[in-house]
Amino acid sequence: MKSLTQIQKSFSFGNLELLAKQIVEGYIVGLHKSPFHGFSAEFAEHKRYNQGESTKHIDWKLFAKTDKMFTKRFEEETNLRCHIIIDNSASMHYPALKNFSIEKLNKISFSVLASAVIMKLLKKQRDAVGLSIYNDNYAYYAPEKTSERHHKLLLHQLEQVVAVPSKAKTATYTILHEIAKNIKRRSLVVLFTDMFQPEVPQQELFDALQHLKFNKHDVILFHVYDRALEKAFDFENTASQFVDVETNEKINLFSDQIKEQYQNKMELFDKNLKTNALKYKINYIPVAIQDDFEQIITTFLLNRN
Repeated sequence: MKSLTQIQKSFSFGNLELLAKQIVEGYIVGLHKSPFHGFSAEFAEHKRYNQGESTKHIDWKLFAKTDKMFTKRFEEETNLRCHIIIDNSASMHYPALKNFSIEKLNKISFSVLASAVIMKLLKKQRDAVGLSIYNDNYAYYAPEKTSERHHKLLLHQLEQVVAVPSKAKTATYTILHEIAKNIKRRSLVVLFTDMFQPEVPQQELFDALQHLKFNKHDVILFHVYDRALEKAFDFENTASQFVDVETNEKINLFSDQIKEQYQNKMELFDKNLKTNALKYKINYIPVAIQDDFEQIITTFLLNRN
């Protein structure tokens, strides 16, 4: 049996829908016993029968075994609405890549593929999915729907995000408030971002996320990063010019000159992120682009339930 990692390596980053399907199926096959009730089953879960309710959905086989009455809650009763949000700013297209493969992703291609995987899971459960894409403006919005045509439209939009590199700045704080106004019904909101927005305190970013929480949405924040370059600062120690892809600021230095100081600042940055997420009760999940998608899938399924 192929592992999820082996399945990933055997496909190119060409057909987004096919690749997402293979990753999802590889994950499901790898589960020895699924803890996610209702996944690929005829009903979602049992609930205790209350006097006066219809007897139509009583599980009589379970009654024969337990002498207790339970009814089946079917998938249609537990369907949810999910809205995926993708930060498509210039920093998300780092590191710059001309050719993508499953073994070589940057932050935006990782986020797009992860979104396609979540969409596949939603489609499998007949859940509604919507999509928002932003950078320094609200570039794309599609409300939550379940149709096949809608899924195709979103997949096409995701492919365009990878195909056209962005040079725009980030406006997460502003755009999240706009997105919160657009999502009318309670949903599971999934955000992919690298959490980089120059000159805007983390506090303001989490205030925007709190707007979503205030509207009764459940929020998963996937903090996407490059472990080697953005966390470890693993660059060759030669005279180099470092360029901010959003502000175009430049600095010349040897990487070893600031490596320790940089790593300390990143540790503090991450610590503050976790503290704010805990404070605002945001489900904060840091994900490295060097990893596979098992953590993404597991987190999503647990939150779906």
